[in-house]
Amino acid sequence: MTVPRQRTAGQLAAPAARPVEHNNAGRLLLRTLFWGGLALAVLPWWLGTKTGSVDTSADVLQAAGRVTGLIAGYLLLVQVILMSRLGSLERWIGARHLGLWHRELGGSVLVTILAHAALITVGYSYADNVGFTEELGTLLTEYSDMVTAFIAAGMLVLIGLLSIRALRRALPYELWYFLHLSAYLALLLGFAHQFSNGQELFRPGLGRYAWIGFYVATIAAVVLGRVVGPLSLNLRHRLRVADVVTEGPDMVSIYITGARLHGLDAQAGQFFRWRFLGRGLWWQAHPFSLSAAPNGRWLRLTVKTVGDHTQRLAAMAPGTRIFVEGPWGDFTASRRVKQRALLIAAGSGIAPIRALLEELPPGAIVIYRASAVHDLHLRHEIEHLAELRHARLWFVVGDRRAPGPRRLFTPGGMRELVPDIVERDVYLCGPDGLVEQSLHVLRRLRVPRSQVHLDPFEF
Repeated sequence: MTVPRQRTAGQLAAPAARPVEHNNAGRLLLRTLFWGGLALAVLPWWLGTKTGSVDTSADVLQAAGRVTGLIAGYLLLVQVILMSRLGSLERWIGARHLGLWHRELGGSVLVTILAHAALITVGYSYADNVGFTEELGTLLTEYSDMVTAFIAAGMLVLIGLLSIRALRRALPYELWYFLHLSAYLALLLGFAHQFSNGQELFRPGLGRYAWIGFYVATIAAVVLGRVVGPLSLNLRHRLRVADVVTEGPDMVSIYITGARLHGLDAQAGQFFRWRFLGRGLWWQAHPFSLSAAPNGRWLRLTVKTVGDHTQRLAAMAPGTRIFVEGPWGDFTASRRVKQRALLIAAGSGIAPIRALLEELPPGAIVIYRASAVHDLHLRHEIEHLAELRHARLWFVVGDRRAPGPRRLFTPGGMRELVPDIVERDVYLCGPDGLVEQSLHVLRRLRVPRSQVHLDPFEF
């Protein structure tokens, strides 16, 4: 069934919306830097061709192997920088775009690494007039740092394969996260090989200095984003659990206090990576979105208790210390391009949507999808906010095969509820099925892509 809830304005003043921000210029500049850096990365090989000769099949294969090796190494460094969690980079480009570029480059890294290893080995085997297996044995036993290079390549191939969405979702989050962090180790293992065996890099010169600069920039980005930034944040704000409130049979809200929260640079819709320093919890850090707009007095996240870790969170005692990283994400009111908005949520996706309702301009439309009435978590809060923010609120309850929900998620049904949908920003957060179905409807309704905003976990 589809239950409309439209409220009149209340007496309390609504918070002012943040100004609109655009980051197209930043993305264009980043693309320019990427291609310029790639040209500089391959430049040592190009300069080497002016003095060397490429006459035989072995020469061609070895040259192709060197080029793919330089490209693979450069792309890997770019991958690390994209996920370095530099706050300035995420504000400049947008977390979702950084994540999308990281994922899209992953396939290129995998292909170029495999091509480099295969082309170099085949090229040397042609030159030495021996078989592929024999040449591979020679490379591993007679060339310094080659064993670690092959180990690094194997690790990166494994990481690339496990990043395929279907495989990633089958793994426990903690396992996938720690495997992904091993990319740093692979980067270190491959470093020595590049400078001891790389024909273009082992001699002093422009190419070697450029690549040293690439590594220095990458290390600096990681140290600032992953170490200095989080340490500074936690020393400044000293966050602790204030209270844990049950919102339903499988949902809890965690209220958090700390020092100088007015200075915390966070917006509704963003997420932190939370590490609760309690027994059985300290060794895991999980991303959770804020479920209320920051107010300078407390922060709140609302968590669905679906596993051992989240069930332990529900039993935390007040005073538990917290180590956080963030805030991250551009699922915020500052990214809107229109004055009005449509918010679509289901499941735990209601948490950032509820927070966003506080900061978006008045007049939003909220569609809250649930299988049953008791699954409408935070319902009373959302109804109250809808009243304050002059928002229209629709609860869409029932089995997805029922006529009402099925009708809504069609172009005709969506247009009936939101006639001016092409003039609204659309914020979308929920299970994969809801997201995919909604995106299909939005495409058919010709809603511009620039007006569609996905939660940080949906890329």
